[in-house]
Formats: sequence, C-alpha cells, structure tokens
Amino acid sequence: MTKFNQIKLFEEKKVRAVYDDAEEKWYFSIVDVCGVLTESKDATAYWRKLKQRLKEEGNETVTNCHALKLQAADGKMRKTDMADTEQLFRLIQSIPSPKAEPFKQWMAQVAAQRLDQMQDPELGIQQTLADYKRLGYSDNWINQRLKSIEIRKDLTDEWKRRGLEEGVQFATLTDIIYHTWAGMTAREYKKFKGLKKENLRDNMTNRELVMNMLAELSTKEISESQNPETFGDHGRRWLGVS
Repeated sequence: MTKFNQIKLFEEKKVRAVYDDAEEKWYFSIVDVCGVLTESKDATAYWRKLKQRLKEEGNETVTNCHALKLQAADGKMRKTDMADTEQLFRLIQSIPSPKAEPFKQWMAQVAAQRLDQMQDPELGIQQTLADYKRLGYSDNWINQRLKSIEIRKDLTDEWKRRGLEEGVQFATLTDIIYHTWAGMTAREYKKFKGLKKENLRDNMTNRELVMNMLAELSTKEISESQNPETFGDHGRRWLGVS
C-alpha cells in the first residue's frame, strides 16, 4: 500500500490530505476541515467536542475514522483523525457553515483531479505550481521549491530503502541537515522566522532553498556511497556527528 501526503488548498487555506493508491481514495484531515468550515481559532478543540457529541449520538462515521500520521505544525509526525470523501460528506452535515456546499464541490474536484493526474503525472506538478502562484510566490522561487521537493523525495526514498522510519528518525536527521548549514534545528529555525503553523520550506528564501537542497543532495550521495547500516551510522557517516 502506498500513500501520498499532500497539502490541498481550499480558499487559500491548507487541508492536509493523503491519497491511498491501493484503495484509490483520498483521506482528509478532519481537524483541517473543521478549521476551514468554522474558522475556529482552535479547530482541534472544536473537533474534539464534535467527536464526543457524535459518539454519544451513536454516529458510526466517527467510529470508522482512520488515524494516520501527518506532519503537524511543529514539523513532527503526529496521528491525525482522517476521513474519506464519503465520511466527510456525513460529518459536514453536523457542522453549521455557509462553506459546506462549496467545500463538498471542492472535494469532488480534488477527486477528479487525482484521476487525471494518475493518467498524466505532469498535471500534478502543474497543480502545485498553480497553487504557489495563487499564493503570490515568484516564478523563480517556485522553480526552486519544486526542485527542492524532488530532491527531498529522493532523500526520503533513500532513507526508507535503508530501513529508517518516518517520524522521529526522519525528523532527527532533518534537524542535523538544517544544523549543518543554518546552525538551527527545524523548530529553532521556525521560531527564528516567527512561524507557527506555516511550512518552513514554504517560507525559505531562494538562497535558503538552494542551501538546503545542496545539503539534502549531499546527504543522499553520502548514504549511497558509504552504505550506513544503522540509524546512528546515518548521523555519524553522513554529517560527521557522533
């Protein structure tokens, strides 16, 4: 089973989503959806209360929700309640919001776009490019960002091939990479930039993106040439730390 994590945009607001190619369906972060529909300052608390109420009512949709690990605002992988399109349609009925119908239409469009992208992967790249343009990024920055996504995926594929686990191990090695060129961990870097829930790489300058790409590319090449066998080897051999 292969899952593809993505950030989708609804009215310029981010909704974390996962596409499961085995089931051929999308799963959306319920907390993110609650945040979009209610504009609540604490979408997590809103979902917690709604979830409890629906459970008391015997709502089976809540019981059948998936819990998947997604990147949280602090950069760490945390379990998040997810729902597929059909489940979300049911949940949305319990959330009073004038955005309910537009959001349902948006979900249908996301599903249709994925089918098109499976036939032509280039469409996925074009969609990402369009999303960044809509957020006001320059063409030069977008080109750098798309390249950084490609290099990051190559690196994480190498980590997976070496048996490393997503979550803590990926985050630890990523912190080491950041520290080699920026002198800060991801958390420290976000604090330095005054970021909270925003994606760190989406707030990097062209220079920062290039520096990080070079570091991640070098990390992958070192792994391929030195064949580290353990998690500890990755830190010591790749980046010269003990």
